[in-house]
Amino acid sequence: MRGVFKVMSRGAKIVGRGPVTVHYPFEKKQLPKRARTFPYLIWNHELEEPNCTGCGKCAAACPVDCMTTTLMKNPASAAGKSNHKSVIDDFYIDFGRCMRCNICVEVCPFDAIAMLPLWEGHEQSKYDRRELVMDLDDLLAPSRADTNLPFWIPETILAKTEKERVGRKEFAAQLESGNDE
Repeated sequence: MRGVFKVMSRGAKIVGRGPVTVHYPFEKKQLPKRARTFPYLIWNHELEEPNCTGCGKCAAACPVDCMTTTLMKNPASAAGKSNHKSVIDDFYIDFGRCMRCNICVEVCPFDAIAMLPLWEGHEQSKYDRRELVMDLDDLLAPSRADTNLPFWIPETILAKTEKERVGRKEFAAQLESGNDE
């Protein structure tokens, strides 16, 4: 008899709660910051060029070989408008092969790749597998259009970048003051 009351009390607690599920695709829950999503390239709005230089470290580190990169000389560098001597010419990611492991984000020395936790990355249903290959324009489109996207970059990379930034500022201050330590 006591078991019946336990079950009924649990049922009464559950009835009082709100719904757990949402009516996808009409309603979408916000994805967590660290959701396993697809990588996208980051556009540098100050220099009007991608952060990616085409070094190929991401493609070399990719365990499933879903990335292809080629680089070219940066015309803005010759004009003195950019620090990057080379810039990406072609960049392809096969989302059908990508296992969203985040290794490409971690090995990128220019912080040019980030995971974008939006539903658009997950809603990739296609009839032809070749349509899952994203080119440079597709990969840059989200960051080119919006500067406040919730890109996820690992904390270790953010800390390293901040440390390098502080180091550069100190170095520049030493050069200006004339101290050569």
